[in-house]
Amino acid sequence: MVQQERAVRTRRAVVEAAAMVFAEYGYAAATVSDILKVAGVTKGALYFHFDSKEALARGIIEAQTQQALPAQELKVQEWVDQGMLIAYRLPRDPVVRAGAVLSSDPLGREHYGSAWPALIDRSAQTLAEAKEQGEILGHVVPQQTAELLAAAFHGVQLFSQLETGMEDIERRISVLYEHLMPTIALPAVLAHLDLSPDRGARLYAQMEAMQVESMEAKEPAAVS
Repeated sequence: MVQQERAVRTRRAVVEAAAMVFAEYGYAAATVSDILKVAGVTKGALYFHFDSKEALARGIIEAQTQQALPAQELKVQEWVDQGMLIAYRLPRDPVVRAGAVLSSDPLGREHYGSAWPALIDRSAQTLAEAKEQGEILGHVVPQQTAELLAAAFHGVQLFSQLETGMEDIERRISVLYEHLMPTIALPAVLAHLDLSPDRGARLYAQMEAMQVESMEAKEPAAVS
């Protein structure tokens, strides 16, 4: 058990170190030596988990798409939450930031893939569920709308990065949804949606609290 926990910590340290290096230098310029320096692990420990720089990039891409959000009464709120959580994490989480950089690299993504297909599929699936529940307008095509949001999100992200270093990205993504949602959601549903800039921060805090509760529940009871 101790060895397993150590392996998990080492893998996490390597992924986070690789994310910081990829986010700063890009895939082509990043080296395994740079990643080892940041991670503070041996080359053997790194290669135990990832056999190449390409595998490290794939690991970051996979990590970006794995986090599950709390369920909401309205599926279209879950759809909004997917984007607002990413907006919150982009300036704060090196793995998410590196995933965005790697997914936007036209040359590197040929080697390790992109997070976009998985994120778009999840977005389209959530919209399809919202449509089944009668939350969105009849003309909405989930796949097309999901692809449109991905393109718009990327544009807003790039603009925020260039203008403020992503300090205002949550507000800008909130504005994007404010303009987009009236063309998607039914008026009665729209009135109940939370599109505020701090939505992602509140979701993240909720998810952290849930994770702590889950870990505490798994701990063995103290023996008296």
